[in-house]
Amino acid sequence: MEMVPHERSLVKRMQNRPFALLGVNADDNQEQARKRVEKDGINWRSFWDGRGGQIVKDYRVRYFPTIYVLDGDGVIRYREVRGEAMDRAVDELLREQESKKK
Repeated sequence: MEMVPHERSLVKRMQNRPFALLGVNADDNQEQARKRVEKDGINWRSFWDGRGGQIVKDYRVRYFPTIYVLDGDGVIRYREVRGEAMDRAVDELLREQESKKK
C-alpha cells in the first residue's frame, strides 16, 4: 500500500492520455477490498480476485505488489518497476504508442 500515493499521482499525470492503471486485490473478502479502496483513495479500477483467483493464477502472482506494465497491444513489457522506473516505463510506452499514430 506504500505505492498508492505514487500510483495516484501517475493516474493524475496520465489523465486524458491512452493510459490505464489496473489493480488486483487479493484480500480475503470483497467487502474488505472495497473498504480498502475507499480508505486509501484508490482512484483507478481495482478488481477483487481473492487469494488464488483466476487473475492471480494466470499472471503467476506470488506476492503483492506484483507490477506489470503492458503496452498498447497488451504485451507485458516491464516487470517490477516502481517509482521513477515505473514513470519512465509508462512514458516510453506512451511515446511508442503516439509515434505509431503519426
